[in-house]
Amino acid sequence: MKIISHRGNLNGINKDTENNPHHILEILKKFDVEIDVWFIDNKWYLGHDKPQYEVDYDFFTDRMWLHCKNLDACIKLSDTNLNWFWHENDQMTLTSKGYKWVYPNIYIKNGITVEFGHNKKLPNYIMGICTDYPEKYNE
Repeated sequence: MKIISHRGNLNGINKDTENNPHHILEILKKFDVEIDVWFIDNKWYLGHDKPQYEVDYDFFTDRMWLHCKNLDACIKLSDTNLNWFWHENDQMTLTSKGYKWVYPNIYIKNGITVEFGHNKKLPNYIMGICTDYPEKYNE
């Protein structure tokens, strides 16, 4: 099962390190990472509720699941080979590479479900999870 760190969290929510580029690079040594991306005035930013950390385009890798937070980020990423997606309240969306990205507590065959807790009883037909507790699932 694929385990993806939600915003770079390892053992629960940590607002001080979420989407922090230096922290993300450390987490990538162990897990893929879902990060929140913005494109504003020809600059890339990371941050959930607002653009918080400026990064260069070269920061992005194929082990990142790029959650676009504004339409300009979608437009810029649409001409790349990176794995990105956009959703708001949708129960499921497809990433640019065709992965099923699924809302919490919904399980779809071969989908990746966002899990905010660390319940270890997951259906065996899902592809993976995006979680704030990747180390709990990696034990």
